[in-house]
Amino acid sequence: MRGEWSGLHALFSNECPYAYYVQCFAHRLQLALIAVSRDMISIYQFFSQLTFIVNIIISSAKRHNKLQASHLAEIERLIEHKELETGKGHNQIGTIKRAGDTRWGSHLGSLNSLLNMYNASCSVLQTIIKEGKGAKRGEADKAYDDITSFEFVLVLHIMIQSLGITNDLCKALQRKAQDILNDMHLVSNTKILIQKLRDDGWENLLQQVLLF
Repeated sequence: MRGEWSGLHALFSNECPYAYYVQCFAHRLQLALIAVSRDMISIYQFFSQLTFIVNIIISSAKRHNKLQASHLAEIERLIEHKELETGKGHNQIGTIKRAGDTRWGSHLGSLNSLLNMYNASCSVLQTIIKEGKGAKRGEADKAYDDITSFEFVLVLHIMIQSLGITNDLCKALQRKAQDILNDMHLVSNTKILIQKLRDDGWENLLQQVLLF
């Protein structure tokens, strides 16, 4: 977009030298989130582990089918014990998603999909450990150790909470029609919610992890 010679910024500047370039506010937010996360060792390691885990589980059609079969069996068990609501649109069989490097918003979708299919993912990894061959068994064992560690599960819940807060702001900044006053209010509200999560949310998060 802002390439010096052939980017959209350069093309506009050639026609109108006084045009003022403003980078997409949603993209600025994503860049800020990426920069902050990469600066924190535990968060950087978490997303590296997440990518490793997802790649192992959905790297083949056979493993993907096993993932969905395990998820289906878990849903049936929970419904049988009346631990899930039933109805149209409920309890769909899904998959785990890769996070895109260029869209930080996709990380929330990846985290939510893993949380939703956590037990099924662990089941697939255990199957690879038992039935896999060569290096695949070692990779699956490493991935299983990562996904079942307390630190991984804790950061998983923290990031879902944090990105859930910033996701609303990110969506608002991508609207075609922008209300600058409303956007400023959303920015302030997002900062307050993040501050509240930092100050008061730890007890609830730890409780979720311990019950997970």
